Amino acid sequence: EAGQPSRQPVLVVIQLSGGNDGLNTVVPYQDDVYHRSRPTLRIGPDQVLKLDSNLGLHPAMPAFRKLYQEGRLCIIQGVGYPHSSRDHDAAMEDWHTGVLQERVPPGARTGWLGRAIDTACDPGKTDLRGAFVGEIKAPFAMRTERVVVPSIKSLDEWLPAGSLWSDSARPHGTGSPPSTAAGDPSLLASLRDATANARLAQRRLLEAKQTLGSRKSAAYPPFPLAQNLATIAQLIRANLGIRIYFAELGGGGIGGFDTHANQAANHGALLQELADSTAAFVDDLHSDRLLDSVLVMTFSEFGRTLTESGRRGTNHGAAAPMFMIGSKVKGGLCGAHPSLTDLEADAPKYHTDFRRVYATVLDRWLNLKSEKILPPGFAPLEGVLA
Repeated sequence: EAGQPSRQPVLVVIQLSGGNDGLNTVVPYQDDVYHRSRPTLRIGPDQVLKLDSNLGLHPAMPAFRKLYQEGRLCIIQGVGYPHSSRDHDAAMEDWHTGVLQERVPPGARTGWLGRAIDTACDPGKTDLRGAFVGEIKAPFAMRTERVVVPSIKSLDEWLPAGSLWSDSARPHGTGSPPSTAAGDPSLLASLRDATANARLAQRRLLEAKQTLGSRKSAAYPPFPLAQNLATIAQLIRANLGIRIYFAELGGGGIGGFDTHANQAANHGALLQELADSTAAFVDDLHSDRLLDSVLVMTFSEFGRTLTESGRRGTNHGAAAPMFMIGSKVKGGLCGAHPSLTDLEADAPKYHTDFRRVYATVLDRWLNLKSEKILPPGFAPLEGVLA
């Protein structure tokens, strides 16, 4: 029922599109090399939101420092992969598939979350196990082999009258809904196919909308990511069995986290949107005792270079931090901050393969077998989940 803890764990993935500057997100504010390398972009001890005597968060992220202090934020440092690409599309494909490009024929690829969705679905019935919430089509990470993953902009867009289909749309003489139009990725179309569960889904969705009510506009900041997370919160309340959600920040076609020039203001605005939106989502779920069943994970296709460019920005890099957020994480820092004197083409080196993070989420959170979803050899991390 709406408002009750979910029976199954839910994963919410937030993509930071464009290559997030990890060094100005989790800031080594006491490192002289950092300060010398970034004459205009450096964030000093008087500005940073200190986490310990060496590291702090960007000053636009007080909402994340609060989560950190509450033990709800785990920062996995130095995440990347061997010989990582610095091309946006190629790097994103690596992160989305979990299988490096040279190892699989292009036509045979599915997303790592798509394979998880396929694994989690009951082959004997139409099942909803994943959804993308946002303005674009579902990302490659959600590409499946046999399950439809819907793309959702908002509940209001497709449930304005509180009905999944009208009586006039039903085939004459039957109680069945019309079949899904070929290729229609909407949640409505997916639910129409799930005949046995459609009426229950309708009731739960309407209850979830009513439960959130006026709190949506009051509790969430006026950011696109916040509104997408508010929609995800509604769907979690509805308890439709969706276990994997995907949202994006920075993918609006204006560069996002690809901060080659004039980075300071743009990066700060994006980090504020991430922190404030996610914190509102956490508070919303906590208020209804749902946070124990939800884990939020962020990723970006690569970090940035140590040295700032002549245009007061940074170039494509390698390793960067990932955030894990929820009441079941082990709050704090996981792994060492990468060295700034041992670099990979002017960028911090990775020490934790991103597929070990994926394995942690699959094995320890979603209770799926990562060896059936990822290439072999990637053990889950310790010190991330309680």
